[in-house]
Amino acid sequence: MRPAIIWNGVQKMSDEDIVLSELPDDELVLQMHDDLYDGLKEEIEEGVQILLGRGWAPYDVLTKALVEGMRIVGEDFRDGILFVPEVLLSANAMKSGMAILRPLLAETGAPKVGKMVIGTVKGDIHDIGKNLVSMMMEGAGFEVIDLGINNPVEKYLEAIEEHQPDILGMSALLTTTMPYMKVVVDTLKEKGIRDDLIVLVGGAPLNEEFGKAVGADAYCRDAAVAVETAKALVSRRHNRGPA
Repeated sequence: MRPAIIWNGVQKMSDEDIVLSELPDDELVLQMHDDLYDGLKEEIEEGVQILLGRGWAPYDVLTKALVEGMRIVGEDFRDGILFVPEVLLSANAMKSGMAILRPLLAETGAPKVGKMVIGTVKGDIHDIGKNLVSMMMEGAGFEVIDLGINNPVEKYLEAIEEHQPDILGMSALLTTTMPYMKVVVDTLKEKGIRDDLIVLVGGAPLNEEFGKAVGADAYCRDAAVAVETAKALVSRRHNRGPA
């Protein structure tokens, strides 16, 4: 936690001095944004429980405290102020809050931004980037079904049929596994379901040109861009309505 700060000869309150339960709602929410930014898991859990105890709807806790906090994290990650290890801490803190909210959200039928199936493609076992995208997407209000690593096309198809997602996300870190993304997209076309999905691809060796070549809707260079792109494309699709 941050130490006390001396400013103009006055010691300002440090995190250690803050009693979350004594903060009014608006200050507590702002403090939770700070705690998410700093990756403070226990404080996020406490903040979520306090807001729920004050009668907040689970969806309001999600959107105003967690999603908004992760939006700030995502912007600073995109702008190079935060880096992967720090964002992973923030995302893990967010997940601890989500663990409390998820069953309550299911009970109340709270709306989701959208649904995403994501996984690393066949032959590739690298998943740090994919995990970060999963956590950031969940932090942005998406329902995420993470298939893990080394996914053949059949596994993607099974997940799409079962979960009916808005988005399919694929990642690869090896140049040798990148072409498999086209196998998946071509299979979606053969099955007649390509146009039902937004396809996002990412991974260190990829670029925008490759994303277009394999038939994806977008290439996302990092997790923050993935969230922004997913939100924009889902919103556009919902506003457009069925063809």
